[in-house]
Formats: sequence, C-alpha cells, structure tokens
Amino acid sequence: MLSYKKVFLIDSLGALLSAFLLGIVLVEFEIIFGMPRNAFYILSIAACLLMAYSFLGYLFVVKNESFYLKIIARVNLLYCCLILALMAYYYKKITFFGLIYFLAEITIIIILANLEFKIANGQTENRSE
Repeated sequence: MLSYKKVFLIDSLGALLSAFLLGIVLVEFEIIFGMPRNAFYILSIAACLLMAYSFLGYLFVVKNESFYLKIIARVNLLYCCLILALMAYYYKKITFFGLIYFLAEITIIIILANLEFKIANGQTENRSE
C-alpha cells in the first residue's frame, strides 16, 4: 500500500496540477467554464498553499505522520467546500463544462482525502516506504 511520504507527494502533485489548471489554463477559458477570473485565482492560490503543505510534509515529516496527514485530509475537504461555495455563488454563470470540471475535481479530492484518513488511521495493509 501507499506510505505517508507517497501520499504527501501525490497530494502535492495533484494540488500543483490544480493550481496550474485553475490559475493558468482554465482562467483563459473563463467563458467556457463560467467561473469568473477572480474565483479561478482564489482556487489556484488555495491549491498552491495545499501543494506547499503537502510537499513540505513529503520532505520533512518523520514523526507524527498521522497527525499531519489528517490535517491535509481535512484541509482538502475544506477546499472542496470552497469550490462548492464558489459554484453556489456563481451558479447562474457556471456552464455545463464548469460543472463537470469542478465536480470531477471535488470527486478526486474526496477520494484522496478518504485515502489519507485511512492511512492516517492505520486502516491499510502496509504503511512502510
């Protein structure tokens, strides 16, 4: 199974991808997704912060891994709430493509957070590197 380090790395790479897509790619196609530019930037900045935390966890966490993994899992879920809040706020503007993109991102993040909680709680077969 996955180790703490690998999960932190996966989380950081996923957040980096989200930050790149939201802050550089999708923002240029605002009309296709329906989310205003400032909302894309807010989500991108949040993804950058998540990426930094997870990457620092990958590099430096050697004790209390469970504690730090639970933090990122919870913050990932809060990030999903932020996406949902922005979708609700801009619900009249969001297009079908925006809806699909954001629901897909939320789904992936929830799956990852669930995995993080399982590993943090020792519910996997093997946590070693």
